[in-house]
Amino acid sequence: MVKHILLIAVAGLALAFGLYVFMFRPSEDSPVPQTASASAAPPPQVGVITVQPAEIPYPVEYAGRVAGFRDVEVRPRVGGLLLERQFEEGARVTEGQVLFRIDPATYEVALSRAEAQLQQAQAALYQAQQNFERVEPLARRGVSTDVQLEEARSQRDQARAGVQLAEAEVQNARLNLSYTTVTAPATGTTALQSPPVGALIQAQQTLLTTISQLDPAYVNFSFTDEENRAFRALNERRERPISEKELKVELLLGQEASYPRPGQVDTAAQRVDPQTGTIQARAIFPNPEGALLPGQFVRVRITGITLPGSIVVPQQAVSQGPQGPTIYVLGENDIAQARPIRLGPEVPGGWVVREGLSGGERVVADGVIRVRPGQPVRPAPMQVQAPEATGSAGLGSQGRPASGARP
Repeated sequence: MVKHILLIAVAGLALAFGLYVFMFRPSEDSPVPQTASASAAPPPQVGVITVQPAEIPYPVEYAGRVAGFRDVEVRPRVGGLLLERQFEEGARVTEGQVLFRIDPATYEVALSRAEAQLQQAQAALYQAQQNFERVEPLARRGVSTDVQLEEARSQRDQARAGVQLAEAEVQNARLNLSYTTVTAPATGTTALQSPPVGALIQAQQTLLTTISQLDPAYVNFSFTDEENRAFRALNERRERPISEKELKVELLLGQEASYPRPGQVDTAAQRVDPQTGTIQARAIFPNPEGALLPGQFVRVRITGITLPGSIVVPQQAVSQGPQGPTIYVLGENDIAQARPIRLGPEVPGGWVVREGLSGGERVVADGVIRVRPGQPVRPAPMQVQAPEATGSAGLGSQGRPASGARP
């Protein structure tokens, strides 16, 4: 009985083992680890550039705001009743154009009175002159005394002075009368508000209107003291420093629109704003059509700055590693080696490399994700477009230099 039970158990175990082998045996279609095959995979193909130092354009951009060339306040030189306004408020006026007329009646009367006084003074002078001409020959013959001669001469001179005073009064009265017609002192756009017709205005006090001269137009912008010192250091390293006349200024009015007329740097403040740490600067642009309006926000692009002897690598060639920015440099037998670098400012062609790279070295610029440090690659030469001076800016909200970067 015991033997029978043992035979049944052994048979069951054999059947179970056979079933396990049948179900879990490896299939002919199952993948088999191909360690040897993987190790024999060809090196990845990557795009490679050979870097060389060159003079790189370094355009910069800043936020700016348009300002009028000058704002002229139009105030009356004489007071009186405002009779007429001969322009539309907010319209463009030209220099010498009649703007306002003030009641001239009072000044016409003053002119008539001054002219009458002048005639009176001229009559007194004629009488004094005639008296002097009678006394002078009598005094030579001894008929008249020297005292009488001196009195006649004094009366003549006083009469002459009286005529000059009266003439000045006439001229003053004519000026006041002419001031009742107010003309534009400059060409520009008038303000939207002015005193109503019939208002009583006061000389030198009432503001009649304000004329904003728009041609040319100023554009105010600011740059940091750090950028100013970097530019000075760059000029010190150059054989021929960059002058302000070589700098060209462009305006960007929107995402794609640009102002067609170039400008130039006008002036820069000789002090640093203690609150913002920036230096105020101003550019000037021709504005004959009045397209630039005071208060308008624009982007100021300055070109003409170059970085001599600089090496530029494309942005896609730079990756971030434990030691900071890193690139892959090809050595002997096309072995890729990871090398940490120090980046300078961003330029239209990529990043300026300040340290860690020399001219003539080969850098992986495409396919960086397929590269493994210390492993060979198949280099394929790449053509990199040379940076242009009209490219995107190296400074500003879209192009800040790398941390610690300097021109």
